[in-house]
Amino acid sequence: MRAVAADGLTLEPQTVAHADPMFIVLSDPAIYEYENEPPRSLDWLRDRFRKLESRVSPDGTEQWLNWVIRLPDSELAGYVQATVHADGRAAIAYELSSAYWGRGLAHRAVAAMIRELAASYHVRTVTAVFKKENQRSRHLLERLGFLPASREWHGKYHVDADEEMMRREARFHG
Repeated sequence: MRAVAADGLTLEPQTVAHADPMFIVLSDPAIYEYENEPPRSLDWLRDRFRKLESRVSPDGTEQWLNWVIRLPDSELAGYVQATVHADGRAAIAYELSSAYWGRGLAHRAVAAMIRELAASYHVRTVTAVFKKENQRSRHLLERLGFLPASREWHGKYHVDADEEMMRREARFHG
């Protein structure tokens, strides 16, 4: 895994050393409006990041790629991540502190990750799942060229009734 330059920001491979500053970023209650919850504790987040540093699932069937988003002033704004499957598909996720919403950072970070997935990990299809109520994520994905996945894909990948899956084929241009 390598660092990725992304139009005014850098995606750094996430390590346990990022846990302390990311704990502050991930403690922003606004980012949990639709799902998940803040980290339980700094120790919990350190343990999670330590496990993710393996970059592979326990059974060895998935690659776990996690990057923190570093701004030019050295601040961390959030993360992007991908689970890469052997069939050439990557499931992606992202989170940014609400202090950085509306600045195009998520678009640039996710676009850079997608380019890296296609170029270095031979990903052909990218999927993202989000709560249907989360219009911010829907609009971001649409701007990145994602389209709604078929009902067949929703069933195949066990998407919950209150969620939507979008997908994009790997003809990536940012």
